[in-house]
Parts: sequence; C-alpha cells; structure tokens
Amino acid sequence: MNVRRPWTGRAEPWEGPSLRRTREILCAGARERTLEVGVGSGANLRYYPPQVRLTAIDPDPAALASARKHAEELGLVARFAEGDARSLHFSDESFETVVCTLALGAVDGREEALREMYRVLVPGGRLLAAERIGRPRLPARLWERRRENPRRAPREAAAEAGFRVGHHDRLLFGTVERLVAHRP
Repeated sequence: MNVRRPWTGRAEPWEGPSLRRTREILCAGARERTLEVGVGSGANLRYYPPQVRLTAIDPDPAALASARKHAEELGLVARFAEGDARSLHFSDESFETVVCTLALGAVDGREEALREMYRVLVPGGRLLAAERIGRPRLPARLWERRRENPRRAPREAAAEAGFRVGHHDRLLFGTVERLVAHRP
C-alpha cells in the first residue's frame, strides 16, 4: 500500500469524542469473520464485540507490532498481517464484515482497495467505514480538487466499487464521512 503519510502512533490522544464514538459505533456493527483494513496501532481494537473473529492488516510493521501489543493488553485474540489494501491476500467471500477507519485516505488507489474489500466480503456482507473527505467549503474545496489524488466522499467511491450504501453521515464540520454499505 503506498502510504501518503506514515502514522505509527495511537490515534486516541489527538482525536476527540466524536471520532472515538464513531469507532465505537462502527466496530459494534462487526459480525463473525471481520477484516480491519489499515489497523494502524489498533485504535479500534477495544470496540469490537467479543464474538468477532478479527483479522487485521496494515502495511507498516511497526504499527502492526503496536496493534499486537495493544490486543494482548486487551486480551483480544486476533490475527495480524502485513498487507496492501489494494491486493488483499484472502479468498473471495472470506469475511462477513470489513472495517476501515481513517485509512483509505492514505492509500494511493482507493478505488482498487474498495474493489478488493468488495471481493473479500460475502454477499450481504458489510463495509463499515469512516474517512476524511475533501474540504467541504469554498475556496478550500477548489484547492482540494487540484490535488493529484483529491479526497472524495467515501460513499461515492464505495458505490462505484459495487457497494449499496445504506447509511452515511458527516461529522467534524463535514470533514469526515462515515458509512455502512453492503455487498449485494
């Protein structure tokens, strides 16, 4: 996964209650076999229900080591692997849930990553995501469009990958979108 900017620290200290609540809500919706794409240092781990069988990937070995340690501290059994969101090394229809929070923006080839998430989900499986989006107001929105890889609304990219978006909303003054989408 080509990462635009590395991040190896836990996210909790800088994020406010709105993002922590978003993590809690999305992870609570995880079911059965769950894949977390872009686990980082494990900011979501404390929010998964106990019945989830979690597999988590990240391209950064240092972040994965931190996530493993965090899982051990929580008593959470999970599989961790180095991986690229654009080329998931799992069989088709391997997971009931895919969770991705604040990681797609770091991937060059976001559309490829979403197609891969779609591929590894079972029919009826859920994508639970939250992602930063472009600046919602002028003139910053015009500046965002000039970037090499401008941020787009995750719901648009998910729909293009084949997902049916069931719910989406925005928080943090419209700069983060969360969504629940299904593979038909």
